[in-house]
Amino acid sequence: MPTRVVIAEDEAIIRLDLKETLEEEGYEVVGETGRGDEAVELVKQLEPDIAILDIKMPGLDGLSAAREIAGERRAAVLILTAFSQRDLIEQARDAGALAYLVKPFQRSELIPAIEVAIGRFNEIKALHDQAQTLEGQLETRKVVDRAKGRLMDRYALSESDAFSFIQKTAMQERMTMKAIAEKVIAGELAPPTSH
Repeated sequence: MPTRVVIAEDEAIIRLDLKETLEEEGYEVVGETGRGDEAVELVKQLEPDIAILDIKMPGLDGLSAAREIAGERRAAVLILTAFSQRDLIEQARDAGALAYLVKPFQRSELIPAIEVAIGRFNEIKALHDQAQTLEGQLETRKVVDRAKGRLMDRYALSESDAFSFIQKTAMQERMTMKAIAEKVIAGELAPPTSH
């Protein structure tokens, strides 16, 4: 599948040139605008791989648009601008831009910048997803440990029997161990009593 791109550049000639260059290189330009606020909306609607943003645009400047797009991890952001002042470069970095190109740019600079930005974006997304998964696992472990403690205290079960009860019930009920543990903690579920 070709890499999907949204372009936000207020100068129509540059936007057209950029679109042609990208399409010649095998990219798919899925949306284009001359406004920063529209760029944010296009990224939300079209879910491109990368958004190429100019800094100076009506509606919303490129840095604010970058902050919004990168903050929600919607797409990689490349800033393409005529300005090379160090403070703007730092602001772009802080806004979440993963690449910065100064106009006039060469095709030989554009393609590597896009590929590096997309690569870095995918790494950041993978790390975020991994962190979410680990957070979920830790939360499950905490809840299961609390439920085990309750089963051990209330029903004099050993730790392994308490864990086994939660695990087996989860499998039988086709529910997660966390959901079963929450029922145990709420007092809605108890092991069968053996008399």
